[in-house]
Amino acid sequence: MWIADQGDGTYRNPILYTDYSDPDAIRVGEDYFLIASSFCNAPAVPLLHSKDLVNWKVINYVMEKLPFPRYDRPQHGCGAWAPSIRFHDGVYYVFVPFPDEGILMCKTTDPWGKWSEPAFVRRVVGWIDPCPFWDDDGKAYMVTAFSRSRIGFNSMLYLSPIEPDASGVLDDGQFLYDGHASQPIIEGPKLYKRNGYYYIFAPAGGVEQGWQTVLRSRDIHGPYEERIVLRQGNSPVNGPHQGAWVDTPDGEDWFLHFQDVGAAGRILHLQPMRWEDDWPIIGENDADGCGEPVLCHRKPSAGGNGVVCAPEDSDFFEGDRLGLQWQWNANYREDWYRVGGGQLTLYAQPCPPYMQLCDVPNLLLQKWPAPQFQITVCIHVENMADGDAAGMVSQSEHYTGLFLVRQGKKLFLEQRTGHLEQDDEERHPLGTVEGSTFYLRMKVRGAEWISFEVGQDEEHFRPAGTPVKAQPGRWVGVKAGLAVIGSPGREGGSVAVDSFVFQELP
Repeated sequence: MWIADQGDGTYRNPILYTDYSDPDAIRVGEDYFLIASSFCNAPAVPLLHSKDLVNWKVINYVMEKLPFPRYDRPQHGCGAWAPSIRFHDGVYYVFVPFPDEGILMCKTTDPWGKWSEPAFVRRVVGWIDPCPFWDDDGKAYMVTAFSRSRIGFNSMLYLSPIEPDASGVLDDGQFLYDGHASQPIIEGPKLYKRNGYYYIFAPAGGVEQGWQTVLRSRDIHGPYEERIVLRQGNSPVNGPHQGAWVDTPDGEDWFLHFQDVGAAGRILHLQPMRWEDDWPIIGENDADGCGEPVLCHRKPSAGGNGVVCAPEDSDFFEGDRLGLQWQWNANYREDWYRVGGGQLTLYAQPCPPYMQLCDVPNLLLQKWPAPQFQITVCIHVENMADGDAAGMVSQSEHYTGLFLVRQGKKLFLEQRTGHLEQDDEERHPLGTVEGSTFYLRMKVRGAEWISFEVGQDEEHFRPAGTPVKAQPGRWVGVKAGLAVIGSPGREGGSVAVDSFVFQELP
């Protein structure tokens, strides 16, 4: 749905029009790995791979499930916040902050394989955005920020000595930098070393209108000089910040960051980067060391295998497991679904009769892959039980869903619409229907309006329900997906889904 590689040696930004929030990335040999926050969705912390920094695929998740029982139910805005990834002595480390539980770490020697179970680096509330660093003398450190909503303050960075194997902190550490005067809401720190300087790349100014700051010092404990190195300028890219400095095998430097575009979430950009007087300069049209984002640029010169790609979106369920584009609305159970025979079978899970749709755990969801598109789903409903509801979902702050509802021997359409945590869900009957196979369609226009259609073949559709204006969720973009909801005290049925197909709008 969105291809950044222009096929002529250039790329366009964003390189991913998809909600990979709070990205961090590394290069290991000729391979690039990128991770992002995932909040309460499971599997958690997506891991993407690229050979050229432009074309990316999801290859794994760091956590199969969130490691606390509370996440068996959706906890909007909680869970896995901005993570970091590093490679040290043959081991890949990912640090993940849970703002209500603490800083956790997973590791592996094979990023395509199984990651270790999450282990605490520090049990603490309100510490966020951890980044590990191993110095030349073998000592290890962790730099973090703070969440005002959990601990009562922010705009501060903190340095903790940690065990070389990242198994815990060595002592209480120290406050490293106070950004209140000139870099408010500084957070998301990433710690590097170059030419004898310690550098902390950190976003400041807030998500929507912020900028990228870099701090540097000859001593890891400071004091640090500061410079703003990237901001919107005259470009249309608001709040360009929070990401990762990566280099290529032949020595080029690049910077990956996000842009908050509202309903579609925080999308991924790639900026050229160079060094001048031991300060990084990011983007183009730099003035006083501060650049602005590029919209189109030549691709990185090294690496790449000529394959133009993007993360998966459409799914015909041809394997025996869910594709990596899918996440659940909370920790999941294996008995919620089955993939086989070219179909996805979803089993109805009982929910309280007035539970808001946004709080249903077994919503099967994926990110928007573009600013506008349509999704068509072929669904078989003959095995639905009395009281079951099955259909398409748009999950966000202002959510909606189009459902087929079984009541006795009757089947009718229903649209459910409401707002996150406002207990205002409305359920509108849209008339009875007959048949066992239906095509449901969701249309997203201009990254703003969501509407539904229904048909009983692939060619003939009619509008269904009322269009809904899209709004982002709690720190996340809108997600689209499927759900089958049962009634308490009744044995639920199931539906079979043949396909979930993204297409350009006609």
